[in-house]
Amino acid sequence: MNTYIEFSNPYFKMGTRVFGLKRNVATDKLMTVADLNDKRIGVLLGSVYDTYATEHYPEAEILQYKSPSDLILAVRSGKIDAGIYNRANLIQIFHKDKELALLGDPVLSIPVGMGFNRDNDGLREQFNAFLKQIQANGVLDDVVNRWIEQGDSVMPEIANAGSNGVLVVGTVSDKGLPFAVIQNNELIGFDIELAERFGAYLDKKVVYADMEFGNLIAAVSSGKIDMIDSTLMITDERKTRIDFSEPYFDLKASVFTLKKNLAAYDSSSNIATISPAFLTRVADSFYSNIIHEQRYLLIWDGLKTTVVISIFATLFGTLVGALVCFMRMSKRTVLNLPARIYINLLRGMPVLVLLMLIFYVVFASVNISPVLVAIIAFGLNFGAYVSEMFRTGIESVDKGQTEAGMAMGFTKLQTFIFIVLPQAVQRILPVYKGEFISLVKMTSIVGYIAVQDLTKASDIIRARTFDAFFPLIMVAILYFVIAWVLMLSLEYLERITDPKYKRLKGSKA
Repeated sequence: MNTYIEFSNPYFKMGTRVFGLKRNVATDKLMTVADLNDKRIGVLLGSVYDTYATEHYPEAEILQYKSPSDLILAVRSGKIDAGIYNRANLIQIFHKDKELALLGDPVLSIPVGMGFNRDNDGLREQFNAFLKQIQANGVLDDVVNRWIEQGDSVMPEIANAGSNGVLVVGTVSDKGLPFAVIQNNELIGFDIELAERFGAYLDKKVVYADMEFGNLIAAVSSGKIDMIDSTLMITDERKTRIDFSEPYFDLKASVFTLKKNLAAYDSSSNIATISPAFLTRVADSFYSNIIHEQRYLLIWDGLKTTVVISIFATLFGTLVGALVCFMRMSKRTVLNLPARIYINLLRGMPVLVLLMLIFYVVFASVNISPVLVAIIAFGLNFGAYVSEMFRTGIESVDKGQTEAGMAMGFTKLQTFIFIVLPQAVQRILPVYKGEFISLVKMTSIVGYIAVQDLTKASDIIRARTFDAFFPLIMVAILYFVIAWVLMLSLEYLERITDPKYKRLKGSKA
């Protein structure tokens, strides 16, 4: 009961706020998505999120990442203030990573569909018929419910004899659940189940081309894959390059950031925990990155691929270099001029550009293994450098050696093989070894054409564990081991071709 005055019935609730000078109030916290305009925003390269961020945050610094794992790690490590990614993936990620949170409601919602080559309308119509069937019988609703609503991680058994050939499907294996991920060395997820069911509908065996997201449209446009199955958002710009199926799902995108960057996050409620010992962290990382879900098989497959590409590209490049060297040293213009052009062109072109040109342009209409394309591309690049090594090595041998050999009755070819070449090899090998090591390290870019090498295996593992340290250190060590072993082989070759070594060994015998 009021002592001094009487009040009417209440008619409005007035909120209360604390206020102060701007300089006394923290302004680096994010309250709404509008606060991103002067921040660093991460997006996937070539994605709808990239276009959205550029249009809606003109003053922000937009950074593009080639894989979802790189985007997530950039936010976690504080390299960027926030990222934009699809909401379904983020919810799955937040189950494991308690440091991340969403900022506000979804910023956009766009329908997704399968992508097809514009000259392959028959396959698109077959998918639309398949889609209509699974929508009518409730299969699509069941797939959406299991993977996206319930967060399932078990692939159902889908019978498929595959008697009508092969369906090549382009996808991104490190996209993450619920859409696509590698578990126990097998692809699973919402995207994968749809592809498998469509393959069974056509009675075709599904073969996956695992590549970077930004290369999917180029791959289907050039006929390298039959269709894109990677929850591809349907946009007007993409429609100018490829054809889309009927939409089968609406994908929502949200902004995410570290919880500590949010104004609504109460840091005082974050109870500090004691960090485990270093050896314990290493043991946990080893288990999650290597043992769990048999991830060592990914590393083993990637290791074999890297070694195969390195060795065969070196052999092919050495043969090409020898041929180009012969042409370059010829006095005939018809041989000399093409060799000069080849050397200047290949040495002036980035290896990644050469790799993409050979895969998407030169062999655009040819069904060829990406591993073979990588061997050809790296071999051609290696040959351009090796040819000049051979030429300078041969020209460094005194011409008197050739004249002496001819005077002793050797033919010109015999003189080159038995007198000039051994001396040239001794002078070439130190430089050749360095170029060879560079080639081994350059193979780390083959993931751009759907080759699962060591680096790609690391990306796949990081997409599951979001561990920035262990997978990268592990791959760095493996590259070092590969280079070291192959270098020992070349050093052995260098020793056995050294006349001093031969004389020393003969004297001991």
